[in-house]
Amino acid sequence: MTTVADLSGFRTQRLTLGAGERTWTVLGRDHRVVGPAEEYLEYLRVQKVSPNTVKSYARGLALWWQYLDAFGLVWDGVTLEDFGAFLTWLRTGEDPQVAALVPGKARFGESTITVRLRAVLSCYEFHRLNGVDVGRDLHRLVHGGGGRYKPMLEHIARRKGRRQTVIRVRQQHAAAPPVLTPRQIDRICDACAVWDPAVGEWRGSVRDRLLWALLAETGLRLGEALGLQHRDWHTGRGDTPFIEVVPREHPHRVRAKGGCYRKLYISDELDRFYGEYLWQLCDVGADLAVANLDDWYVFVNLDREPRFAPWKPDSVYDLVDRLRHQLAGQVPDGWTPHWFRHSHATALLLSGVPMHVVSRRLGHADVQTTMNTYAHVTEDAELRAVADWTKLTAGWRAATDAAQIGPC
Repeated sequence: MTTVADLSGFRTQRLTLGAGERTWTVLGRDHRVVGPAEEYLEYLRVQKVSPNTVKSYARGLALWWQYLDAFGLVWDGVTLEDFGAFLTWLRTGEDPQVAALVPGKARFGESTITVRLRAVLSCYEFHRLNGVDVGRDLHRLVHGGGGRYKPMLEHIARRKGRRQTVIRVRQQHAAAPPVLTPRQIDRICDACAVWDPAVGEWRGSVRDRLLWALLAETGLRLGEALGLQHRDWHTGRGDTPFIEVVPREHPHRVRAKGGCYRKLYISDELDRFYGEYLWQLCDVGADLAVANLDDWYVFVNLDREPRFAPWKPDSVYDLVDRLRHQLAGQVPDGWTPHWFRHSHATALLLSGVPMHVVSRRLGHADVQTTMNTYAHVTEDAELRAVADWTKLTAGWRAATDAAQIGPC
């Protein structure tokens, strides 16, 4: 099964493989797969790279082959000058030999251009390492000198010099990730379900409220939350409750990014709320409809068919759209599920939790990713104003995470 993503020139195309896996490739004007691009994309698939990464790289390679086709270039006969002209073409869409009298609107932002160029350079590096005579002038050997920083044991590991990319794109400083305040999180949760003391039960969708409470307290990605199964939720029995993030296949292709297992301790309050949700699931017959509830998904369809099927990300975003409309003026208009993750990380850092602990809790493969994303969290008074997270951070046992979470 295939779906065309872009009908102009060389293009990306979505493929659904026999096992139901979704991936992307690059097609030419003749509707055939572009061989060199597909070889590299297949290498990424074998390496279990995220389908979204494959899609992004396929888009970059489709643009590159559009550029080669537009200017009559051969993929394995390009020069360093051609790569520089590619950057101009990405920015303007014009012939690099033509100087426009009035600068036009940029086609892509610099961050997008960086991603597209990285895909092309990585593809050429792949083919160079496989013996194809391409890309030799895209890098240069750099031997340390002067006062420049050199990694530890550089003198041993880099006797022949380091390979450094010649072509670079200046990256703009990323804006601070958006966050939700505790009050805004409460409003989103309350819009889904509230406790009615008069009758002693919850009114509304406990499932919806559980999702937002879980994202806020754990910093899970939406795909990780939707991939949770009941066996991953370890209810407290006199000890600290926790959940496990386990990489596994999902019917809707959500996944644990990076393919890494991790263990996250949660509060007793969140654990009790999960118990309420589980009781409601059994009350409506989920335990009878599903062969084994223990290895079934926590978040499932309740109001539409097929009932008790795993909840789709698209359905969650439908819920987000409804909540945005319902809470207009009370919460930021453009909030998304990922904002809960940024809010969680910001809360931990403002509470003084060490950076490496936050990195582990978020599931980052490298603490540098955490540092780059949340470098803005400083002594800024405005950020301190959102640091009232006592009720959310109580019971997180971040210090315990440091000792219990295994390396990614």
